[in-house]
Amino acid sequence: MSTTTVTPLTIQDAELLITEAGRAAEAAGVTVTITVLDAGGHLLAFRRDDRAVLISGETSTRKAYTALQLNTATADLIDAVQPGGLFHTLPTALDQPLLFIAGGVPVRRDGRLVGAIGVGGGAPGQDHGFATAAVQALA
Repeated sequence: MSTTTVTPLTIQDAELLITEAGRAAEAAGVTVTITVLDAGGHLLAFRRDDRAVLISGETSTRKAYTALQLNTATADLIDAVQPGGLFHTLPTALDQPLLFIAGGVPVRRDGRLVGAIGVGGGAPGQDHGFATAAVQALA
C-alpha cells in the first residue's frame, strides 16, 4: 500500500488566498471579509475590510466551513437544499454552522482537500468569484 503525502495548507498559502480574494474584491469596488480554514476546520487567516458589513465575518466563516465539510463550492449546493433537493433538511438537521450561500470554495492540493476559503460582503455571485480567483491564484 502506498501513501501520498500532500502538503497541508500553510499560513503563507492562507495569506496568499486572503490577498488575492481581497485584490479581486477591491478591483470590483466591493468590501468583504475573507476567512481561510485548514483541513481540520481551524482558522488560518481572517481579514475584514473595515468598511465591510459586520455580518460578513460570520458569513465568510460559515461559507468556508460549509465548503470544507461538503468538499464542494457553496454555489454548487444551493439547489440541493431547496425543497425536494438532496440536502433539503441538512441546514436544520445538524448543529453545525453551515451556510448555503455562494462564496465558499474548497482548496485542494494534488486532488486532496487541504482547506477552504469563504468570502462574505458582496453579492453571492461576487463572493464566489473572489474566492474562486484566490484559489486559482494558489494553484
